Amino acid sequence: MKSKGKDKNMNHNPSTKTIIRFVLLGVLALLLLILAFNSFYTIKEQEQAVVTTFGTPQRVSEPGLHFKIPFIQKVEKVDTTIKGFAIGYNESTGESIEDESLMITSDFNFVNVDFYVEYKVNDPVLALYASDEPVIILKNVALSCIRSQIGLYDVDSVITTGKNEIQANIKAKIMEQLEINKIGIQLINITIQDAEPPTTEVLEAFKAVETAKQDAETAVNNANKYRNEKLPAAEAQVDQILKEAEAQKEARINEANGQASRFNALYEEYIKYPLITKQRMFYEAMEEILPDLTVIIDNTESGVQKILPLDSFISYDQTVTQSNGEVTGNE
Repeated sequence: MKSKGKDKNMNHNPSTKTIIRFVLLGVLALLLLILAFNSFYTIKEQEQAVVTTFGTPQRVSEPGLHFKIPFIQKVEKVDTTIKGFAIGYNESTGESIEDESLMITSDFNFVNVDFYVEYKVNDPVLALYASDEPVIILKNVALSCIRSQIGLYDVDSVITTGKNEIQANIKAKIMEQLEINKIGIQLINITIQDAEPPTTEVLEAFKAVETAKQDAETAVNNANKYRNEKLPAAEAQVDQILKEAEAQKEARINEANGQASRFNALYEEYIKYPLITKQRMFYEAMEEILPDLTVIIDNTESGVQKILPLDSFISYDQTVTQSNGEVTGNE
């Protein structure tokens, strides 16, 4: 009986109640801390988060501090930075992967082509819940579009001149397929890293072809440079020749007009005084042909040479001209 009373007194011990109370308060505080820590979450830059309620997506959170209902809502964070993967080679070791790189061209040649694909998540909800492995789906879509486009070009275009066009067409095809499939991933870019024939001999031949094309382009550039240097000088020379020809033409036209005017004037004088005009024209011609001759030798039929001074003819001509003028005036 005494022991029972002792136990009864112990149950009502104030220290025991205090301990129980502190334990309960500690548990409650711990629960409150857990609730507090599960009520807030932070999204970093270049991240987005999908908030789900009982597994159903409710909203997409942007970078910053956000609130959620503890134990009911969950947060799935998604990295939105640009990422990439290689097609046709191992990105770590650089070794070729023939199952991905070996392709056939439109002229039935084989070629090894390596690509690098850059992408980013543009829809976190689709990226998380539309498919299990969206990146693998993107890679398969890229391989399909690559093979279909490479098959449209000949091997020379794939290796040398057609790379930019092929890249653009492949990118357009992949973006079209992603728009149809909607896996929440956006293609940023796809580039050809390398393109070469599968054998060394063919590779050397294509290198020789490429070198020849570069030499031809260099020759054309040099020819254009020479043309650009010489053409202005030639055009200037042509312009000078045309100007000189034009000036000569004008001079000859003026000279011809002057001679025609002189002839007309002589003809008018000839009509008036035929004999005097003939004599004057004769003397002028002789002065022009023999400017230093002062006499004329006249061989007659008798064989006697007569030295006739030219000055006397000129003075005679002037006398006759004056007398004819006086006679004409008198008449």
